[in-house]
Amino acid sequence: MSVAQVMKCSTDSSRWDAVKRRNRQADGLFLYGVKTTGVYCRPACSSRLPNRANITFFASVVDAERAGFRACKRCKPNIPLAPETHTEAIIRACKLIDEAEEPISLKDLATAVGLSQYHFHRVFREIVGITPKGYGAARRERRLREELHRGISVTQAIYDAGFGSSSRFYEGAGDMLGMTPSKYKDGAANLRIRFAIAQSFLGLVLVAATERGICTIDFGKTSEELTNRLRARFPKATLQDDDPGFAAWVAAVVAFIDAPRRGFGLPLDIQGTAFQQRVWRALQAIPPGTTASYAEVAKRLGNPSAARAVAQTCASNAIAVAIPCHRVVRSDGGMSGYRWGVKRKRALLERESPQPQSARLDHPKSISR
Repeated sequence: MSVAQVMKCSTDSSRWDAVKRRNRQADGLFLYGVKTTGVYCRPACSSRLPNRANITFFASVVDAERAGFRACKRCKPNIPLAPETHTEAIIRACKLIDEAEEPISLKDLATAVGLSQYHFHRVFREIVGITPKGYGAARRERRLREELHRGISVTQAIYDAGFGSSSRFYEGAGDMLGMTPSKYKDGAANLRIRFAIAQSFLGLVLVAATERGICTIDFGKTSEELTNRLRARFPKATLQDDDPGFAAWVAAVVAFIDAPRRGFGLPLDIQGTAFQQRVWRALQAIPPGTTASYAEVAKRLGNPSAARAVAQTCASNAIAVAIPCHRVVRSDGGMSGYRWGVKRKRALLERESPQPQSARLDHPKSISR
């Protein structure tokens, strides 16, 4: 159902029409109370149709019960809609966001899928892992990257992606893309990235940095493998591997990998969506020697059901150890996956743990706040 169609339920006349037709798509939009029985129902309730003169409409359960009405035992309007109904509604909302040329207001989205604003916002966050606003922002960022890769102009890409104004876009472009839009469009052309490969206790490590800070800490088996991955990520950047001044940065990274309790004092160039950056900041708040589950991280972000999204964000992290995704484990304390291999994850946790080695990973210590 489109926004325009559902908006027709905004008047008492259209609401009564939905009640007469037992319109299930109107469930969640409003409730109606029957004055003669003192009961309130969903629009699609299968109870006997009351007289129009005996009906009053309510926006929520709270409003109906404050007016002295009690919930119908047949349609149970005080109980949330079935999860599968919620899922279908959120899928419709995501599709509306994906297809919209401009951001859609929370009110219009909730109306389009037949839920109250508050209920829609809560259910969307529970199912998708982020808020409707966050999902819309991520979709615009993704569309922008796709448009820039197609080679169209930066200005056209900004508007095609749904950004209302270029000024609002440029305010966050650096954090979103890690560079100016024109450089991103050209595959990071003319962007100088210094890098070097060194040996650590976890094997070969590549350290790379833009002028903003460290953009990559990557582990691999060979120097060629590591260099190829960096080049694939920044295909047109100028990669410089002979800068003597960069040696101190590389040494600092290797020292941090060997002894993470010292802290990491170098700047980072963190590139990702708003949600990814929130997750990565949350990971940086996990102290060495402790772990948190994906569900715990999601809860701290205010999205208790976003554990899967947190796991996906950990897997996309390009800055090993400095953004400590190795400190995130399963709810049962299991190691789960790690972009650079579970063996490295286990070794990092052992190196960080203050406990005797025999007890280090048998009972991972979780953060509690």
